[in-house]
Amino acid sequence: MASEWRDMTLGDVMTLQRGFDLPKTKRKPGNYPVIASTGPVGTHEEAMVTGPGVVIGRSGSLGGGQFIKHDFWPLNTTLWVKDFKGNEPRFCYFLLKSLDLTQFNAGSGVPTLNRNHIHLLPVAIPSPSQQRAIVHILGTLDDKIELNNQMNSTLKAITQALFRSWFVNFDPIRAKIEGRWRPGESLPSLPANLWDLFPDNLVDSELGKIPDGWKPTLLGKELAELVSGSRPKGGAVKSGIPSIGAENVIGLGHYDFSKEKYIPIEFFEKLKTKGANLRHGDVLLYKDGAKIGRKTYFDQGFPHSQCAVNEHVFILRMEKPELQRYLFFWLDQPWITQEIISLNSNSAQPGINQVGVRSIPFLLPNLDLVSEFDKKIVQLIHRLFTNCLESRQLATMRDTLLPRLVSGELSVNSSRI
Repeated sequence: MASEWRDMTLGDVMTLQRGFDLPKTKRKPGNYPVIASTGPVGTHEEAMVTGPGVVIGRSGSLGGGQFIKHDFWPLNTTLWVKDFKGNEPRFCYFLLKSLDLTQFNAGSGVPTLNRNHIHLLPVAIPSPSQQRAIVHILGTLDDKIELNNQMNSTLKAITQALFRSWFVNFDPIRAKIEGRWRPGESLPSLPANLWDLFPDNLVDSELGKIPDGWKPTLLGKELAELVSGSRPKGGAVKSGIPSIGAENVIGLGHYDFSKEKYIPIEFFEKLKTKGANLRHGDVLLYKDGAKIGRKTYFDQGFPHSQCAVNEHVFILRMEKPELQRYLFFWLDQPWITQEIISLNSNSAQPGINQVGVRSIPFLLPNLDLVSEFDKKIVQLIHRLFTNCLESRQLATMRDTLLPRLVSGELSVNSSRI
């Protein structure tokens, strides 16, 4: 190891401190993130720690690492770095991420870290200039991933806003009724050629006021396939084909690769025969567990070009493929999410069944209008998944470099940074 590196204990590098109690009932939404062992869980009007800061999981979820750029409130399920002792805060974050702290679990029931135990952990630390060089390399990758995430949030907000305007609030129809949109005229996001695709009035229905000619129905009448997967006897294997479980039905453009499980290729081939393999444009619905109501949509080979779902996930495929993206946004409405939650068929182990899914209310618009909606959002959705795929590549590169850089196995030229 280079002479610039020194052997120390973790406690020589930084001082870890237990976080602070803040029950949900006492939180007041504000500008400061509230940080739990698994990540941000809301905001508060007051901060307890000045950023930038570093947090690891103390109770429940152990170790890991979160780098928070601004002031924040770390909960008592975390340990936060009270004193960096002259070291680069972001280097300390990468160092903690490289350590397997689960071996220090001191809890008899709930996994727990004792800071006094991990303070004794031997580590090697480079000079400040080397720390900055390592932070520059790894931080650049992290910053690009964060930028992609921010862009995806914007892309999703744009597509959701257009869906709500056309298919929930019926803004174009109201504009026609109120005389704000006339034949041959164009409005923002409403070119004149769409005039004839929107009805002229709203009518009463079991879904409330809806556009004249649109069909209130049940989701099951429009579905071609509603399938779920399974797992092989003996459970998951160490490598093979990825199997998506409920823990990864977490919204458009989101996927936690760290929670991934695998099935043998032979079992995957069996799942393909029943349609439980993921295809472009599939909508997935959380089937049973504590988070009923969650859903997602996958496309463009994300998260994988070849994968399946397990028994805790439904795949929904429409009879008319052009309705797939419309289906996701329909299910993603708050009131439909509540409808799904209300379908819970088992109070002991929350879950929904096929009968319940098929009974979900559904509004079928003019298909030509759905096609126009699709044309407007398709490039946005494609860009979103391009960002997802790029972020995955960047994360793989970062995770490969991180242990080699923070251990000194891979040297960097700090004079060039």
